[in-house]
Amino acid sequence: MSERNRKFRVAVRQFEPFSLAMEHAWASFCAAEGIDGIELEAVSLDLHPLYDSLVTQQGASHGDWDIAFCPTDWLAALHADNLLLDLAPYIAQAPPQDYPDGWAPSLLQMQVFGDAVLGLPYHDGPECLIYRTDLFNDPVHRQAFRREYGRSLTVPRTWDDFVDTARYFHNPEAGLYGTVLAGYPDAHNTIYDFHLQVWTRGGSVLTDEGAVQLDTPEAVAALNFYRDLMQDDSLIHPQSRKLDSVASGLEFAHGRIAMMVNWFGFASMCETIPESAVKGNVAITTLPSATGNESTSLNIYWVLAIPTGCPNADLAYRFMRYCASPAEDKNLTLGGGIGCRRSTWLDADVNRQIPFYRDMESLHAVARELPRLPNWPQVTEVIDELMLAVVNTNEPVASLTGRFQDQLASLDR
Repeated sequence: MSERNRKFRVAVRQFEPFSLAMEHAWASFCAAEGIDGIELEAVSLDLHPLYDSLVTQQGASHGDWDIAFCPTDWLAALHADNLLLDLAPYIAQAPPQDYPDGWAPSLLQMQVFGDAVLGLPYHDGPECLIYRTDLFNDPVHRQAFRREYGRSLTVPRTWDDFVDTARYFHNPEAGLYGTVLAGYPDAHNTIYDFHLQVWTRGGSVLTDEGAVQLDTPEAVAALNFYRDLMQDDSLIHPQSRKLDSVASGLEFAHGRIAMMVNWFGFASMCETIPESAVKGNVAITTLPSATGNESTSLNIYWVLAIPTGCPNADLAYRFMRYCASPAEDKNLTLGGGIGCRRSTWLDADVNRQIPFYRDMESLHAVARELPRLPNWPQVTEVIDELMLAVVNTNEPVASLTGRFQDQLASLDR
């Protein structure tokens, strides 16, 4: 056996619950299948290094990885470049337990291209508003808020209320910030915030013809709001421009944030990780919206995929199928990730430890997806640059959206 075949290499999105779940699953998988002499090498990578390892460094085609964590917004580009193996023949021969009915339909769509299936759902959890119940239910806060704002302290349903509430709770001297944004320019978190702000103002980022459009009135309003929020030191964590979703989620878990828009998984993490300072005091709900508009959410999930250069695709699929089992899905969830199976969502142990897990269905009911475009990675780089310019310059937003719309047009030339 070659040195490469003595290692089973997994490109993991850097997040401790993922690494721990992989280690647990590999150990139990090897015991169940009688596998000896093959070592798991789970390499944790941030988003840009993960993408680079698969695409830029051609690791997906050159056999560097046996399995890769992939978010669904990458899949169209990876499919266009033939970098992921079609799992449909494997699934037809040996499907995961309860496939496909064991998963909600919304978790089986984004990885399908024609007849090809590019991954199995691994980690889910739509965007939501995560907040501290101990703060919102505190009688002292409730009285003080009413004195200051002349209304009851409730979980905000509009973005204007969100700003007022964040400003009220903001108390840096006590180590508490009203809110936090995941503003790190990784062409992910800023992209998600842009879409959510546009959608909750009744807008769309796609034209009827399927082209990305940045210079709409809703986009201008969304970006003006984002600029004001990011630059307002009377309500926001001062390091928001440097934090990604994981780091901002940890700030909340450590008790330093009153409320935030982030992935459901970070609310769940607060109930599972030992270092959480807010366990038992966390709740989630749908996002605020602009007055007169509906709430929405964003459904992006992580799949386990097999790169086309994988030297042992049969072993990789068997392990992937094992990770999709009810037991491993539940283990991932109780360790701080978000399992994707319906059995996990309804599990008594899970709902006892994470009381708001039952709210997952309500988030999926209003969730939308990002565009599935082959050039999406290039599009996100343009939007990411736009978001940076919004935050770091004083150029009018309407001017910025027009300028960056021209950059998008150049991608098609």
